[in-house]
Amino acid sequence: MAAVPKPLTPRAFRCRCGRPVFFRNSECLACHTPLGYDPTRRQLLPLERVDAPAEPANGRTLWRAAGGRKGRPYQRCAQLDTPAACNWLVDPADTHAVLQPGQAPLCRCCRLTRKLPDLSVPENQGYWRLIAQAQRRLVSTLIGLGLPVKARIGEDPQRGLAFDVLRSLPGQPVVTGHADGVITLDAEEADDAQREQRRTALFEPYRTLLGHLRHESGHYYWQRLVDGEHSPWLEAFRELFGDERQDYAAALQAHYQNGAPADWRERHVSAYASSHPWEDWAETWAHYLHLRDTLDTARSFGVDGESVELNYERFKPETLGTWADAGAPAFLGLVNGWMELTGVLNELSRSMGVPDFYPFVLSASALRKLYLVHRVIGAPA
Repeated sequence: MAAVPKPLTPRAFRCRCGRPVFFRNSECLACHTPLGYDPTRRQLLPLERVDAPAEPANGRTLWRAAGGRKGRPYQRCAQLDTPAACNWLVDPADTHAVLQPGQAPLCRCCRLTRKLPDLSVPENQGYWRLIAQAQRRLVSTLIGLGLPVKARIGEDPQRGLAFDVLRSLPGQPVVTGHADGVITLDAEEADDAQREQRRTALFEPYRTLLGHLRHESGHYYWQRLVDGEHSPWLEAFRELFGDERQDYAAALQAHYQNGAPADWRERHVSAYASSHPWEDWAETWAHYLHLRDTLDTARSFGVDGESVELNYERFKPETLGTWADAGAPAFLGLVNGWMELTGVLNELSRSMGVPDFYPFVLSASALRKLYLVHRVIGAPA
């Protein structure tokens, strides 16, 4: 049997005591060693204090990877002891980690958050905890894929990214969406009951916090990587997804009034993707991130679609038609492994009596769109 490919963003780690620890852990439950995630190295590290003669200017404790006497120093994110419970590490030399003088340093993920609901309300603290977990998962994948991830506050005011987590007030509803680098998320999407109610009302097979964030990040990266008269991708985008210059508001209104066309499965990855080319891109982008992170997680634990005992009819280069190029075989290997892995995961879900893990079917048209997303992400900056 062939070796399982190495994950791009690993998800399985071990503490210094040898016990398994996981991406969201800030402490080993077996030996209580502090843990921290280094997003640059994409590793969860066991930590020990640095016996330094002088602390950094902000007075925060320095840490290093346990056992690495000459290892690089770290600080722990200021959001560690908040409801966000962030376990990410900060390079003390990172000049963007401190947003205001005298403020404690924030990691590459937490500095993206611009607004939060009233945290004196305990319910909002719980919402923020769940949203922050999903945000860290998203950002770690984006970094692993080599995508630009810079904060709109202080780091890249013109093209950076920001998250506004808001709670609806009387007469002031919050709509989850993206606008010019700012992703707004309705905090109540973290309420399982409300989210399930909305999913059912909108006839969606899948609705999660992480799915929302992946979808909205697709809108952001469309602006960053595809839009613009000098973009090498805009013509291909319009050929595959359609002309985004059509009236967006009218397209969404028509979708909510009339629903998706009967043949949407032949051309789109989801019903909502049929509403407008921008939404088609965002849904396809989200599915690509689903694919990459799930495969990375499986591979981190020694599992790959190629190794499961399930044989589907595999996608071949001719399925991509004229879009097939030198990168097609690697992409098809990725997607075919994904389809075989999710086939098994769907059966496991059915064994537990819960909805399918991956309730979607990829058509040839959707595959070609996924390949364009793959090429845009893999292109040199």
